[in-house]
Amino acid sequence: MKKISLLLVLVLVLSIALTACSSSSNDVAVEEPTQEVVKFGVFEPLTGANAAGGAMEIEGIELAQELYPEVLGMPIELVVVDNKSDKVEAANAATKLVDQDKVNAVIGSWGSSLSMAAGPIVMDAGIPAVGTSCTNPLVTLGNDFYFRVTFIDSFQGVVMANYAYEVLGASKVAIVQEISNDYSVGLVKFFTDEFIKLTGDADSIVYVANYNTGDQDFTAQLTNIKSMNPDAIFAPGNYSESAMLIKQAKELDITTPFLGADTWETPEFIEIGGEAVNGTVFSTFFDSQVPLTPESEVFLDAYRAKFNKEPASVTALAYDAYILLVNAIERAGSADPAAIRDALAETTGFDGAAGVIALDANGDAVKNAVIKTIENGEFTYLTTIAPK
Repeated sequence: MKKISLLLVLVLVLSIALTACSSSSNDVAVEEPTQEVVKFGVFEPLTGANAAGGAMEIEGIELAQELYPEVLGMPIELVVVDNKSDKVEAANAATKLVDQDKVNAVIGSWGSSLSMAAGPIVMDAGIPAVGTSCTNPLVTLGNDFYFRVTFIDSFQGVVMANYAYEVLGASKVAIVQEISNDYSVGLVKFFTDEFIKLTGDADSIVYVANYNTGDQDFTAQLTNIKSMNPDAIFAPGNYSESAMLIKQAKELDITTPFLGADTWETPEFIEIGGEAVNGTVFSTFFDSQVPLTPESEVFLDAYRAKFNKEPASVTALAYDAYILLVNAIERAGSADPAAIRDALAETTGFDGAAGVIALDANGDAVKNAVIKTIENGEFTYLTTIAPK
């Protein structure tokens, strides 16, 4: 009897074990495979002094994802982090993207200083980054992992110096620079060097005034400039401070033409400056009324349908940063960061929304600059300048 009972127990145990194994096997058979995702990290100023610029670039990136949501059969995920218009926060944002979020590539940022702060982080991590509207040469210099879809300030500064000298006939220029902003300081240097070269006069820059980001009263600087009676005033800086500067100049009866650069092309520049900014001239990247490539038409049609307005130049650049990464991954046949970097470095003749992109040895885009003015409160195209 005991032998029969023992035999029944053994049969029961074996049956339970076989059932468990069968259940486990079935679970494995029906388990869905994990789908690979390509992650694009995005660090932009969504708050702080540069928030309007960051918002315009996010529009372009998100629109590009809607049109091109996957690559190599894998969905693309955007991981967006606010760099808060601050250099330290920009470094923190980049660190989060590469260390915690494990992104395949990075896009950003509005603001050269913010991009420069992220540079060492992406380089040390071996993660490729594509700059959007950051124009300071130092963003990519010495960094094999940072690229950009825009021209650089050495070109933009030269363009505006030539405009002052050849179009305005200026022989004396005053400078107003945002001394705490690497973008502004760099542009001023390139403008100054070129203008002195054009005039052959070391004293052709008659006055240099400084201010800090966040300043709101420019009376002292403008009073000194007015006494110098320059032919033009070159004042590249953040859109809000620049608009207040120009508005206060008009209140002081300064009629000298103001020249600037790409940061002025935001709705806030016109909203803050009002009628005072009519007639200002600046360099930028793109004009929606002058499509440059077939991709320009794709971008413009989609943007107008989605937002029912005309896009800013930086929106087109941010769109281009996204689609250039997609193109690089396709050319590499891989989403591995090192492979993406190598493919980016070989970019030439790529049709972006804001023009044809070829990247030079430093990872900088060689492309045209667009000159615009403001007429009746509207950004208005003047001309296009090609690199010499």
